[in-house]
Amino acid sequence: MAGLSCAETLGKAGIRTTLFDKGRGPGGRMASRCIETSQGTAEFDFGAQYFTVRDVSFAEQVRRWERAGLVAQWPAAGADAYIGMPTMKVVLQNLCASHSVHFSSLVKGLVRRGSQWQLAGAANGDEVFDTVVLALPAEQAAPIMTLHDFDLARAALYARSQPCWTGMFVFSEPLAHETGILRDSGIIAWAAGNRAKPGRSGPEGWVVQGGPRWSLEHLEQTPDDIGPHLLAALAGETGGTLPDVIGQSVHRWRYGLSAGTGDGCLWNETLRLGACGDWLVGPRVESAWISGRLLAEQVIAASLLAAV
Repeated sequence: MAGLSCAETLGKAGIRTTLFDKGRGPGGRMASRCIETSQGTAEFDFGAQYFTVRDVSFAEQVRRWERAGLVAQWPAAGADAYIGMPTMKVVLQNLCASHSVHFSSLVKGLVRRGSQWQLAGAANGDEVFDTVVLALPAEQAAPIMTLHDFDLARAALYARSQPCWTGMFVFSEPLAHETGILRDSGIIAWAAGNRAKPGRSGPEGWVVQGGPRWSLEHLEQTPDDIGPHLLAALAGETGGTLPDVIGQSVHRWRYGLSAGTGDGCLWNETLRLGACGDWLVGPRVESAWISGRLLAEQVIAASLLAAV
């Protein structure tokens, strides 16, 4: 979201962008995943479960998404909670459509070529760029920035994300739970049934996310180890006995939840190197969007000065 927000703002100012992402498609922490079962396909939002809307500019953007049928309110999750329709990643897919994006392209570092940049390890590796924006978790941005601007890298080094183990489980029949939402109960930070969300259907699927402290304590365990713990915790909250599991997947978010440094974004005008992400504002989808926009505004201002 941070990188696409930055690209959107730059594009409106007439600045051409190229985006590189190591993933196979858009998502990041707004990712979705399908699990095939004997009862059909279950699709999960296994990162951010919803997003909130507080910033005025972001609210205007969300209203445009809502009019396009890309998002809908989820009152059960909160008065200002929204979800993507039919999945969270749909919003990012829509943003990607108007940009040049290279997926399955891992950028391993930056090489300075005079006054321009070259990307190490990425597709189009011979291409040079006037400006580079790192829209990465702090822990991944820091090593890249260290070789070029230690002040920027220091801000990333001080930022720390909390992990989150997430289980996606498909059951043979519905669980006995009144609201389909659990918060902060035992080792569970959040759990929700797919059918609790507006417009969702398919088999009985639940996302179960472990709390940050528990996830950190079990960080290096395997998904096979973690699944039974999350299922046992869910069983304890829904009557003690779960229906048969007919499909499952467990994912480790090593950098799942950022605290927010309050910097907004990072920018070195001389090098034309910057960073954006929720870790610079706060642990919300909205924060990532704001950070990307703030950095784009600095890039645009620097470009206007250079043209004078």
